[in-house]
Amino acid sequence: MRKKGIALSLVFACLCTLIMSCGAKTSQTKITLNEVAHSIFYAPQYVAIEEDYFAEEGIDLELVTGYGADKTMAAVLSGDAQIGFMGAEASIYAYQEGTKDPVVNFAQLTQRAGNFLVAREADPDFAWDDLKGKDVLGGRKGGMPEMVFEYILRQNDIDPAKDLSIDQSIDFGSTAAAFSGGKADYTVEFEPAATTLENEGAGYVVASLGVDSGYVPYTAYCAKSSYMNEHKDILQSFTNALQKGMDYVQTHTPAEIAKVIAPQFKETDLDTLTTIVERYYNQDTWKDNLVFEEASLNLLQDILEEAGELTARVPYEDIITTEYAKAAK
Repeated sequence: MRKKGIALSLVFACLCTLIMSCGAKTSQTKITLNEVAHSIFYAPQYVAIEEDYFAEEGIDLELVTGYGADKTMAAVLSGDAQIGFMGAEASIYAYQEGTKDPVVNFAQLTQRAGNFLVAREADPDFAWDDLKGKDVLGGRKGGMPEMVFEYILRQNDIDPAKDLSIDQSIDFGSTAAAFSGGKADYTVEFEPAATTLENEGAGYVVASLGVDSGYVPYTAYCAKSSYMNEHKDILQSFTNALQKGMDYVQTHTPAEIAKVIAPQFKETDLDTLTTIVERYYNQDTWKDNLVFEEASLNLLQDILEEAGELTARVPYEDIITTEYAKAAK
């Protein structure tokens, strides 16, 4: 009787182990993802990490922050990272430079710009014409933050070179501190810098570049063509995990999203994190799918042309594939 009891216990233990392990694939493939920045702007990605969607798809994900599209692209080209996450303009630049192994975008995460215009004083009646004659802390030349900002200015009949002064000399991560120190009349900031300036009483968000620029393919995932051709199954699993993250943010509240991604942003308290997620949520920042449409690339290349950063338009099929996004589940 005792032996029978032990046998039943062993069977029960094995069943429990099987049930617990069925949620994730037993074999895990190590993938290095280099992200351009570590930002709440990319909430669906962090949901996928924290909810173990990548593990469920058999991916052991190493997340590395590149701190700039140029550095992230360099990591992809060198093979230090299998997948890059940045603005698609970086793959256009690499294509223009004649790389023999083109970097192809296979999943688009954000569909609006994630930065905000911050002023010294609250201004509920702000209009873009208010920037004429003013000093603004901008972004790096050729980078999406700066190009989208200039695109909005031109849409409002403002000449970026003549009608205001844009300081592009300050590092991306240092503009908020410079603004707090008294430099410029306005600054263009991502989160959490924009909300931090508000909380400190040092600045006030007066406009969203994401709202005023319209739907722009701001960030996407990419890989070298050679890697893509040899590891289709891995890229599909990666995209599946991302889509689960996208589905989560479409079906949960900002408070729920903030709570899930909180471990990724330990330096930000939950109330502030929720405020930021809600700001992005309300402006329809995240797509409900990962498909990078041709019309989106055309708009991006329009922006690059206006900024003087495009020598020739790049064919859609050379740097974009929708294979993985359309098959994601």
